[in-house]
Amino acid sequence: MCLPDRLAALLLIVFLSFSGVTGAREDRNRAAIGEIAAAELPRQARDTLALIRNGGPFPYRKDGTVFQNRERLLPARKRGYYTEYTVPTPSAHDRGARRIIAGKGTTGDAATSGEYYYTDDHYETFRRIRE
Repeated sequence: MCLPDRLAALLLIVFLSFSGVTGAREDRNRAAIGEIAAAELPRQARDTLALIRNGGPFPYRKDGTVFQNRERLLPARKRGYYTEYTVPTPSAHDRGARRIIAGKGTTGDAATSGEYYYTDDHYETFRRIRE
């Protein structure tokens, strides 16, 4: 491959990495978000959901902090839209892998938004909580 061909190939790679191709992958990821009924959540997750709705008190220092959605699996929103809350894992010696992510929704408040996502594998997958 001659130098102009290599340069063209490199430019194509750069173009594709910044084009809608990555957006298509994000759309597939968001489309893959399943659902789970609140009644089907583990007891600890239902307890955490109740704490979120009541505004606390939260047992972990990181509860209520901004979730940045770095994985881009949840719908894209402005920074600060999502907050995260720990779902205790009885056998874990730390915070474990389970979380509820709350969006601000149309109310602007995680306690009343009704927009909640559950992950039991530390942000690898999410399921929207259906109430």
